[in-house]
Amino acid sequence: MSLKPFKTIGIGVTFSPNLKANIYEAARLSQMLKTRLVLIHVGDKSSEKQAKFNAILEPFLNDNLDVEIVFKPGDPVDVILSTSEEKHIDLLILGALQRENFLKYYVGSIARKITRQAKCSILLLIKPSVERIPCEHIVVNGLKDPKTKETIASAFYVANALSVNKVTIVEEITQDELAVKVEDDKSLRMANIVKERIKLRENARVKAIIADIPENHTKDVIIKSQPIFGKKGYSIGHYAQIARADLLIMNSPSKMTFWDRLFPHDIEHILTELPTDVLIIQ
Repeated sequence: MSLKPFKTIGIGVTFSPNLKANIYEAARLSQMLKTRLVLIHVGDKSSEKQAKFNAILEPFLNDNLDVEIVFKPGDPVDVILSTSEEKHIDLLILGALQRENFLKYYVGSIARKITRQAKCSILLLIKPSVERIPCEHIVVNGLKDPKTKETIASAFYVANALSVNKVTIVEEITQDELAVKVEDDKSLRMANIVKERIKLRENARVKAIIADIPENHTKDVIIKSQPIFGKKGYSIGHYAQIARADLLIMNSPSKMTFWDRLFPHDIEHILTELPTDVLIIQ
């Protein structure tokens, strides 16, 4: 289990209204996680651009931030993906877009393509801020999957670095696992018994994962285990929203098949309507 999942953070930067906020978020995170930072600008290099980036970075450069700025013209998706591999970026930050008509968030086409193709972890920011807004509550998936152990370990690593005081591990359970059709009071009682057994089983599995995480990453954190029944992806997104989580951490999707293109993967429910900032662990 990796104790330091991130060594190099990357972020795509454009001259948008969120430029300063995006750079500040990336620089702060880089300092908290003790990583190097790579700014990726899709376009040609110029002294004016360099000066603008340096001016924004100045307070962090004075604090010895290890940063590199890459200028590279081309298709945004190709440039960001290729640079991420060349620079060995293991956490890529992308800004999400706001659907203004409905006041909800969704991932823009470029960010969505990168999220689907990236070989590194992805952090989707929906509300970047120049002033730091403390992260107080992380929700992380605890579904039964080979990737989950590493994802939960990464969640506690991030929580420790950001001084987060609460982590909720959500085990999404599909209704299919109940295997009881409710038709009368007797079958309802049986369904409730089956539900409780599943909850106990899932809580025991999650406790075993937490037991393997270094104590210094868990000792000052309120840890809650939350089994929920419903559609994977949608259920945890809804829970993160109503629980007012500051960060939702998810497994990366497995390699997409033909059927995944026809029937959306659970992560697609999250990407369609981001409930909060989302970290997808590769």
